[in-house]
Amino acid sequence: MALGARITGKDFRVFVLLGDGECNEGQVWEAAMAAAHHRLDNLVAIVDRNEYCLDGKVDDVMGIEPLTEKFRAFGWAVVEVDGHDVEALQPVLAASYDRPTCVIAHTIKGKGVSFMEQQIGWHLGYLAPADEQRALDEIRFAS
Repeated sequence: MALGARITGKDFRVFVLLGDGECNEGQVWEAAMAAAHHRLDNLVAIVDRNEYCLDGKVDDVMGIEPLTEKFRAFGWAVVEVDGHDVEALQPVLAASYDRPTCVIAHTIKGKGVSFMEQQIGWHLGYLAPADEQRALDEIRFAS
């Protein structure tokens, strides 16, 4: 999409959301290399760095560090930010760089819901009505 915008003379930015677990896949790095090669300054990849994937802790499944240095080595601008801090995220997402940009958003999986925080079992699956209500109650109480 970012390359298509350039080719057709359209002026828009493309935002891509990646889980940190998928950063162990070759297609991510092929796309990163292509984006830098084409100098896609209209592309922003946001990596949700919560340290968990479907199979467990990301670094136990397949280590991805040093993630910042890898994206930089591929020719990207890299910004690290607290992914839960909306006020910190806004200027980062609004900024323009002369190359593709990777925003590494450090987050806590399930933040704000005590029985979900850092729990691999909640990566996917069924949320029973009682669990839903309990989660909503915790989120509302924290607001």
